[in-house]
Amino acid sequence: MRMISKLVIFSLIVSLFIVNIPQKVDASVSVSARGAVLMEQSSGRVLFEKDAHTKRRIASITKIMTAILAIESGKMGETVTISERAVRAEGSSVYLKPGEKIKLEHLVYGLMLRSGNDTAVAIAEHVGGSLDGFVFLMNQKAKEIGMLNTHFANPHGLDDHEDHYSTAYDMALLTRYAMQNEQYIKIAGTKTYRAPNPTENWDRQWKNKNRLLTKYKYTTGGKTGYTKRAKRTLVSTATKGDMNLIAVTLNAPDDWNDHIAMYESGFKNFDMAEVLSEGEIEVENKYYKDHLYLKNSVVYPASEEEMDLFSVKYKLQKPAEDSERTGEKVVGKAQVFLDGRVVREVPVYYEAGSKKKNSFLDSLKELFLAALGVRVYG
Repeated sequence: MRMISKLVIFSLIVSLFIVNIPQKVDASVSVSARGAVLMEQSSGRVLFEKDAHTKRRIASITKIMTAILAIESGKMGETVTISERAVRAEGSSVYLKPGEKIKLEHLVYGLMLRSGNDTAVAIAEHVGGSLDGFVFLMNQKAKEIGMLNTHFANPHGLDDHEDHYSTAYDMALLTRYAMQNEQYIKIAGTKTYRAPNPTENWDRQWKNKNRLLTKYKYTTGGKTGYTKRAKRTLVSTATKGDMNLIAVTLNAPDDWNDHIAMYESGFKNFDMAEVLSEGEIEVENKYYKDHLYLKNSVVYPASEEEMDLFSVKYKLQKPAEDSERTGEKVVGKAQVFLDGRVVREVPVYYEAGSKKKNSFLDSLKELFLAALGVRVYG
């Protein structure tokens, strides 16, 4: 089969009927933070920002990166021997003892719930081989995620380096990445945790410092931070209905209320609109007719005023005359526009067998499920 070289042959602008009924937009949010951002998790859309791209000191929200690297290392079940250096770490601590042996998983809980700087050093030494080795991994991961205005110099966020900084936006990107990991989600949202204490006859019990977990009912997780130079920093996540939000504040005297205000504004003023449904795509071209489909639906947060501003353009490859009609392949993309700006792109798939083949059976199936009270899409 010849390589298909020409793109963008068919451009179909589709008018969309959005079923969701959003609430009235009121974008005014007042926050105490010097830097802040509210991001919708699935799309990455920023719903609110305040000086979100200015580099600032971030304190212990640094530990989100430390936690996700530990989780992704595949070493969570391994036993860590605590070093003298870890025990000597300044600031908040879970009071590890030199020579103590403890599972990496327990250390990550101590890191996220109690913000233990001793756990941060112990994790870094075990996962990265040394503090410097772990910091290298932190900055490597930051580049992969797209954190363009971030540099890590330690695993805990203490003010012991001048070149340790990030932005509210970059920390939202990091949290969005971390929230794709089920183990991270579980740890970040845990209110209390018990860990063994081998040198005592009682277990350690750690309570999460993130007061939003009890103060605001939609909160699902997050990480607190404070140093004298960074002031109060906070990352949190919240879910209401089908909307998942991420909030970040840097240097915020009233951070708990800042986050609640941002969440309430986001949940009130935006709704998740299904712009494209998974399944068959209707086109007139003979080659592609009855063969194109999307594997996933496209859902995007929008305000009431934006609901009529969506459009979709399909950019499809020109089929070569001798191209094979076998199997499944990507033949283009669907571009979702909001007010003339591309906000999402998803692949368009081609399958040799007609996608209409089972349409009657599929209709019967949907009717049957509807009769049972089962909603096909949620």
